[in-house]
Amino acid sequence: MKNYVQKGENLTLTAPYAVTSGGGCKTGLIFGVAAGDAASGETADLVTVGVFDMPKVAANNFAEGAVVYWDDTAKVVTSTASGNTKIGVAVTAAANPSASVPVRLNGTF
Repeated sequence: MKNYVQKGENLTLTAPYAVTSGGGCKTGLIFGVAAGDAASGETADLVTVGVFDMPKVAANNFAEGAVVYWDDTAKVVTSTASGNTKIGVAVTAAANPSASVPVRLNGTF
């Protein structure tokens, strides 16, 4: 195919804010986990698929397979859909007051 560009699993995009390696980053409607540190305005390599242990709102409960959203203000995952971006599903249950949940990213949202 002459028009094929890439798989899209890893994207090099402009970081809209400072992000550290392993941190979530949302640029436009694209969400990924930073493969390295990047300052705001610098390019960042974002991984858009895979399973990552992500920081969460401690009070949120996630059942295995539950939808996970990104709160771009607090820079954590949440179970609250309103005002947040769907990024994937919880791989295992995570109860209140846990600090993180393993999330399978879905780069097609």
